[in-house]
Amino acid sequence: MKPFQLSCVFTSLLLCSPISFADWINTAVEKNEAQTIQLRHHIHQHPELGNMEFQTSKLVQQQLKSYGIEVKTGFAKTGVIGVLKGKKSGPTMALRADMDALPIEEKTQLAFASKTKAIYQGKEVPVMHACGHDAHTAMLLGAAKVLAENRDKLAGTVMFIFQPAEEGGADVDNFTQGAEIGSRKMITDGALKNPKPEVIFGLHVMAGMPSNNLFYKEGVMLNSADHLRIQVNGKQVHGSMPWDGRDPIYAASQMINNLQSLISRRSNLTQGMGVISIGSFQAGTTGNVIPEQVNMVGTIRSNNEDIRQNLLKNIPIMLEHNALANDVQAKVEIAAYAPVTSNNPTLTRLMQPTLKQVAGEDKLHVLAHNASASEDFSYYGQLMPSLFVFLGATPPSQKMDQAAPNHNPYFSVDDATLKTGVELHIRFIQDYPKFANQIQSQSTASK
Repeated sequence: MKPFQLSCVFTSLLLCSPISFADWINTAVEKNEAQTIQLRHHIHQHPELGNMEFQTSKLVQQQLKSYGIEVKTGFAKTGVIGVLKGKKSGPTMALRADMDALPIEEKTQLAFASKTKAIYQGKEVPVMHACGHDAHTAMLLGAAKVLAENRDKLAGTVMFIFQPAEEGGADVDNFTQGAEIGSRKMITDGALKNPKPEVIFGLHVMAGMPSNNLFYKEGVMLNSADHLRIQVNGKQVHGSMPWDGRDPIYAASQMINNLQSLISRRSNLTQGMGVISIGSFQAGTTGNVIPEQVNMVGTIRSNNEDIRQNLLKNIPIMLEHNALANDVQAKVEIAAYAPVTSNNPTLTRLMQPTLKQVAGEDKLHVLAHNASASEDFSYYGQLMPSLFVFLGATPPSQKMDQAAPNHNPYFSVDDATLKTGVELHIRFIQDYPKFANQIQSQSTASK
């Protein structure tokens, strides 16, 4: 919403102001836009991998303290919580940003492009903010600054959650130690206990969507994600005499095919969808030897919890029986990453005018279906009503289908979109208290 003139009516009781009370948000966001962009450039140029965001965490703490916001640490290794109490009574609300980067070499040629290298899983790798978490951190800091400067207008308490390792940890086995990083670790370390928020909001910049445009939907917003690791052990033999061995490659190839039948024949696809993909297949060293072992790694996705649980239950059973039929052994491991990310329907509907006010009617879009990727923001949504929104990151002058996607060496975020993210955070906090009782009553009744 842009500043607008009010028709002033002078009476003995009232003298109208030429600018509406709510427009302080626009003025404050524009005033701080340059600093938000500067912060984003600095974070982008100095990316840090998951669980290793020490300097980013230090920067966040310094900024929050400079705004007069209470800072709490000791969560998920590098996580930071900022707590801001408004001058008016009201609910406790949370805003979340992730801070970690990815093991990708940047090729954008930006003036502030990353040249950083770091250790990932024991190996030195290039590091890049290829998913926009630099923008997320900068936007939340921008919102924190504006809200702190205007705490007299704030009803309730705001928690600013700066979370590490949304993309996984650089220093842990993400398969076996997934619960020790990211949002799950923030939660188990007590980040949401004192104070305890009753609602949480998040956003994510997306390439291929025009800058300053917002995208949302009720219900499922992102798929679940679970990791799959399979080891097939047979008996090594010369390739010319397969009958004297037990071929794990042949058995593994059957397993890959049969896994798909769990989707097409064993899942109720009227409820949603599911995907099982094997992305890594490692076996053997030469063409004339049937190896002893095959190792496969894959991912399991769904937008429906019943379908997800059906797959998690039946994948090990199918693979073990497949192994038995081929006289080999199969070791099957499944590790959870994230449940379905789902927007609370009542919260989404009541906050729709807020989204419209920020983006304008022509830049607000309802998604026809959920996105296929996943987010550990979903764990917060299991504890309280939540709303997760996409923010376009590609300049409108660029063809959307030609924009480098998230997790790509050429991925970039248009600085012009940051002000929309900052404003959205602020208006979430300003508008939610008006609907808090209604949303909490609905949430309690649905449990």
